Amino acid sequence: MSVIGTFAVPHPPLIIPEVGKGNEKVVEKTIESYKKLAKEIAKLKPETIIISSPHTVCFKDYFYISSTPIMKGSFEDFDAPNVSFEEKIDEELVLEIEKISKKENFAAGRIGRDIELDHGTMVPLYFIRNEYKNCKIIVVGLSGLSLKKHYEFGKIIDRAIDNLGRKVVFVASGDLSHKLQEDGPYGFIKEGPIYDDMIQKTLTNAKFEELLEYDLDLLEKCAECGHPSFTIMGGLLDKRKVKPTFYSHEDATGVGYGIWSFYPNDEYVKLAKDTIYTYIKENKKIEIPSNLKDELLKDRKGVFVSIHEKGNLRGCIGTYLPVHRCIAEEIIENAILASTEDPRFSKIKEEELEDLDINVDVLTTPEYILSIGELDPKKYGVIVRNGFRSGLLLPDIEGVDTVEDQIAIAKEKANIREDENVILKKFEVVRHK
Repeated sequence: MSVIGTFAVPHPPLIIPEVGKGNEKVVEKTIESYKKLAKEIAKLKPETIIISSPHTVCFKDYFYISSTPIMKGSFEDFDAPNVSFEEKIDEELVLEIEKISKKENFAAGRIGRDIELDHGTMVPLYFIRNEYKNCKIIVVGLSGLSLKKHYEFGKIIDRAIDNLGRKVVFVASGDLSHKLQEDGPYGFIKEGPIYDDMIQKTLTNAKFEELLEYDLDLLEKCAECGHPSFTIMGGLLDKRKVKPTFYSHEDATGVGYGIWSFYPNDEYVKLAKDTIYTYIKENKKIEIPSNLKDELLKDRKGVFVSIHEKGNLRGCIGTYLPVHRCIAEEIIENAILASTEDPRFSKIKEEELEDLDINVDVLTTPEYILSIGELDPKKYGVIVRNGFRSGLLLPDIEGVDTVEDQIAIAKEKANIREDENVILKKFEVVRHK
């Protein structure tokens, strides 16, 4: 299982009520966004939360990873000693990250003294623990190495997560520019708002490779502390299709506070994608992963796998009733067929893989209907049948806006004439993309 969600967040101790003592209201928008994010993370029910912080151990040429089974910390330095934490570390995942790093001669691991949790870690934990407690954590530090190395570190973390099959949330902790207002604690410089505007566009559009292209002089002048943290997150999501959501940006204190979430494609799409990549590259069918959701391993439903290349259909094959042991097997078999056996297209080539968009539609059991008045092309798919001839059209297809169009296309697919009567069935789908 891959990372199930990532979040970019700020870490001002001011937003902790016990620290702010009423002054936190000046950044109320940030607090409300944090609360929403914490609820989202609770719904994901991760086994582990990894937090990258610019204020934990930082080496010039090495990435620190949690080096002790238990990490503690409090806001005592911010006059709130009663707000404290005692967190269990996911040691197995730490060791896996370290193992891959050593194999690749990458400078990351547990070198470093045991320290207390820092505020870059505790601020996000404060909100998360108010909603969700049943998981371990890992803290990773930044380094003086290049942004490219931070991106590579994210890719290593992602591989470790995959290897162990963890349900993991990644939190990239970091403030934006610290120089946004003359009367702020760090003053103003013109590069401050320039950076905040740029990073908002980069993250809101999920263009993570842009993070590597930022001018280092700009980063230094604007006094940001989150860019390398965001870059690790970018590597973790490298080349994935994600759903980005921008929540808020504030600069009331003279420091930029931005909050985003990024959700990768879900397990259904990942399974179809892994199937297609492996089959096209190695001519080998993958085994069903054992760490999938129960519904994928136990439920039986019809499944369609659709492949698009640069906006154009490149293959689509499926089953409207289940013919295999479980949804996962249905996805694997139909993904292979959609990429190699759709009679409308040639077999997908390896050089096309990076340009593919893959959707997985899971169908409800089709039910008979008596009239077209029971159909809605945006909500229901349709099956038409005349004798041994039948055709199916999925719902919510671009350009298919009327029931009449929907039925006509389904008839055409089945070689049924327009004037021939048909038996109709409808179904709904859960679309994964």
